[in-house]
Amino acid sequence: MNVVYSTNPNFQYETDDAGEAETLPKEKQALRISLDKRNRGGKKVTLITGFVGEDEDLQELGKGLKVKCGVGGAAKDGEIIIQGDFREKICEILRKEGYQKAKII
Repeated sequence: MNVVYSTNPNFQYETDDAGEAETLPKEKQALRISLDKRNRGGKKVTLITGFVGEDEDLQELGKGLKVKCGVGGAAKDGEIIIQGDFREKICEILRKEGYQKAKII
């Protein structure tokens, strides 16, 4: 920003923040489901990436998947982490909910 003070009462700060992207409809979300065990002490997690949208919607989807799988996990930085290997089950759940482009990689 590099502006400390302005005497112009109508001055608007110009920021480079694009903000969060709007959440795409379920049909257009291209979610990728994979198994990950790097940097996790040998434990397996199911990783869902490719979500485009607001953090609130990501949190809501993550919470629903954790409840339906009956395990813990987290949703942050545009990805959902589910503890354990639930690739097939999560793919099935997502397709039933309308995420037609969900695929296991």
